[in-house]
Amino acid sequence: MENWSVDQVCNWLRQRNLGELVPKFREEEVNGAALLALNDRMVQQLVKKIGHQAVLMDLINKYQQQKSGLESLTHCCETAQKFPEMLNSSCPVEQEKRLCLAENEELIDHRVLKQKKNLKSFCARYKTLQWTSSYALPDFPYDVKCILAEKKCPDHSMRIRIIEFLQADMTKYLEGSLYPNSQQYNIVVNALLQAYPFLDEDGKGFLLWKRALKDRFKYVRRPIEDDEQVLRNKCKFGHRRGQTRRSSFAENKPDDVQLQEEPIPLEGNAMDVHIKWLKQEYMKTQRNWKEVDNRMNVTIEIRRKMIRNKAPLKDILRLFPFLKCPYQLFREFQLLTQMDIYKKTVEILEIYSENILSLYVVRNNPINIMLQENLKRHTEEDILKYMKMTAACLLLPDVFGDDSSLFAAVNEEVKVVTPVLEVKNPFNVNSCEFALYVQREELAQLDDCTMALAALVAAFHVFDIPCPKRIHRTLNFLESLVFEVRSPASLPTQVKRGLEAPEYPSI
Repeated sequence: MENWSVDQVCNWLRQRNLGELVPKFREEEVNGAALLALNDRMVQQLVKKIGHQAVLMDLINKYQQQKSGLESLTHCCETAQKFPEMLNSSCPVEQEKRLCLAENEELIDHRVLKQKKNLKSFCARYKTLQWTSSYALPDFPYDVKCILAEKKCPDHSMRIRIIEFLQADMTKYLEGSLYPNSQQYNIVVNALLQAYPFLDEDGKGFLLWKRALKDRFKYVRRPIEDDEQVLRNKCKFGHRRGQTRRSSFAENKPDDVQLQEEPIPLEGNAMDVHIKWLKQEYMKTQRNWKEVDNRMNVTIEIRRKMIRNKAPLKDILRLFPFLKCPYQLFREFQLLTQMDIYKKTVEILEIYSENILSLYVVRNNPINIMLQENLKRHTEEDILKYMKMTAACLLLPDVFGDDSSLFAAVNEEVKVVTPVLEVKNPFNVNSCEFALYVQREELAQLDDCTMALAALVAAFHVFDIPCPKRIHRTLNFLESLVFEVRSPASLPTQVKRGLEAPEYPSI
């Protein structure tokens, strides 16, 4: 590659489905030597799309790794050819060297084993390169071809079909494996967008299609428990350790969640001791969180029984005050559902924020207007991202036509008894405040919009509170994403395209 001309580099780009980059590379006269000398900054100047940047840098890195592996292999072969000659020599000096080599036999064996290990790794990388360089899009069904030929953006059901065919085709190329690597996802999505540029959707298509494809593989893997290859991969990549779904949670849950499968029932004085200790520990500033977790595990049955029997919330919080802490609220939710509510909420807001803010239905909303005014005052990316996620969180009820007063009270007093958020100065980084209220009483102070949204969803489940009809569609949508099930069919027409697009592999 170092000796390639500009034309050879351009042909190489076309073979890798990067034909869009050819004019720019010709203009900048990028030959083989220049191609291998590209760094991240140069690639960003040459290539506009992030997906193309990632694929190009990955191909260059793979080539350099392959070249390095070949050089190491050549050196190993040359050493092996010279070694017998040294042993067969009758010269005294050579015999002395031979004795030296015999004394260091262990060291030589160790080096040979290391070379073999490097060679094995190189072969695996080379096999991957062969797969990606020879990949071509599958032959889509007739109805899909018609839609794509008309250069129309496919609807929800058509997107599902495209993703299903891509996933099946990738599985064939991967010889049945259901664990593609990141480079292979990039190659497939890039090939799709190269063949059908209108699917790029204003430059956001690459990430959406890649995430959809990854979710489709996760969906296919989920119900498979006894396939030998899948079990090996699950063990390799840390998914359920090759066990069934029920028993695997105890192995894969975070270290801070250690729930016994069958808690020992406690009665009388034993239960009173635990409850008394929890109340005393809650009053301390320095708490023993590990012991708190253990005692919350032991007392979960009595706590769930009280909630099922509709005991007053004040009584439950009086006996178990740690449920006022966001950490314990999320932990209780995870013990009940085996889902990390906070992690899921972060993913939801990161994926859907831009889509929500671009919807016509919220364009003239006071929250959105307030957001636009505050965005002009800041340039830091982290602050801008935080503001957009906050606005998207607060706009969710308006997107689904629900009653926003049952979701969040922004700069006003809380007036409802069901779980609701109190938000003050949402776009002021220094003075914004979030709190969760239940039965008009403050339950917990929260750090940001992500924690607030997670606490709101968790409160309905942990305290077994019925969801009000006027906020039902918003919470139903959130729960469908948290539990990775199909989103509700009653989505408003104007938001289907904006919000359902990233979800379709889960169907």
